[in-house]
Amino acid sequence: MSDRPAAVALEDLVFGYRPGREVLRIAALSIAAGERVFLHGPSGSGKTTLLGLTAGVLAPQQGRVRILGQDLAQLPSSRRDAYRGSHIGYLFQLFNLIPYLSVLENIALPCRLHAIRRDRLGTTPIEAEARRLAERLELGEFLTTAVTELSVGQQQRVAAARALIGRPELVIADEPTSALDTDLRDRFLALLFECCNEAGATLLFVSHDLSLGARFDRVISLPTMNTAGGR
Repeated sequence: MSDRPAAVALEDLVFGYRPGREVLRIAALSIAAGERVFLHGPSGSGKTTLLGLTAGVLAPQQGRVRILGQDLAQLPSSRRDAYRGSHIGYLFQLFNLIPYLSVLENIALPCRLHAIRRDRLGTTPIEAEARRLAERLELGEFLTTAVTELSVGQQQRVAAARALIGRPELVIADEPTSALDTDLRDRFLALLFECCNEAGATLLFVSHDLSLGARFDRVISLPTMNTAGGR
C-alpha cells in the first residue's frame, strides 16, 4: 500500500469538545487509497470523534486533516459539508436517515444533492442504482416504506446503501453491523467490500467486534495512538 497516495492523512491532530479538555490527540495517521482499515478501541477512546474529524463533521483545534488531497481544516463548514457529500460515504452510528422520506428516497439522496456523486453513475438512473443497492441489502420490498416503519437493522441497511451510492472515494462506517445477525452481517460486508473495490474506494470501518478485523488490510487500535480520552 505504501506506493499509493494517502486517502487519509492526519498530522498533529488535537480536538476537544470544550476549551482545555482534549479528547483526541494523534501525532500521525495515514491510510492509503484503496486500503481497507479496521479501527477499534474501548468506549470513550475517541473512535466516533476521529470519524467525525475525518469526514469534516468536526474541525480540529490543531493539526491537519487531509482527505483525498484536501485539507479539511482549511475549509469553512459549508464547504466541508459539500466536500463530504461529494466524496465521502458516511454511515453514521445513529444512521441520520430523513424520517419523512421513503427507503428509496433516502438511498438516492446523495446523488440528488451532489452532482459529483450523480455523475459517477454514468448513464444509470439514480433510482435504478438505489433499487439495485436496496435489493442487494434485502430491502427491495420496502422501497416505498417510510424509514420510521423499519426495524433498527433495516434502517442500518438503508443508511449503508445511502453511503455507498454514487461510488464515493472514501467510505466511513461507524459500527455498521451492530444490529445485524451473523448471516446478514456477512452478506453486508461482502457487498461493502465489493462496492469499495468497484469504486477503488478507501474504507475506514469502526467496530467493537474484533473478530471482523482479519477481513481487513490493516487493524488499528486507537488507544495506541490517542494520548487523550475521547468518545
